Amino acid sequence: MEAQALLQAGILQGKYEDYDGAARTYRRVLELDPGSEHAWYNLGVLAQQDGRTADARAAYDKALKIDPSFTSALFNQALLLKSSEPDRALTLLKRAVAANPNAATAHLHIGNILAKKDRDEEAAASFRRAVAADPSLHSQLPEAFKDSVSPSPSPTSSQAGTR
Repeated sequence: MEAQALLQAGILQGKYEDYDGAARTYRRVLELDPGSEHAWYNLGVLAQQDGRTADARAAYDKALKIDPSFTSALFNQALLLKSSEPDRALTLLKRAVAANPNAATAHLHIGNILAKKDRDEEAAASFRRAVAADPSLHSQLPEAFKDSVSPSPSPTSSQAGTR
């Protein structure tokens, strides 16, 4: 239980922007529980925020070795690789949506990668899934796809309950 309490303390340290303290706390968690994917993930987030991409990738890799379907680690790792290794990023994002089909932002990034590869039909399908899960993402679609992907209209208060 001590490791779990420390993990929560590290999260609080991060919220209060004590990033060095949070990193020390996560390392302590790993001394107590080397299999804590959340400690590895959070160390990855801290490294990513600090611009240490190699350290972030290594930490995410360790988190994913422990839990291969850890959606947040898959997503963050994919974002790190999106411009340098788009095929690997695409694979990671597809694993993320397999683990969480409603991961709207992951669908959006899949669509963006596919659109850059001129795989427009697949991109449009990913954009539709993204917008279906989170209509606010429609504004982030590439212009070429905005007209063909429309957000589902939500019932207005006057429509709700009427027959």
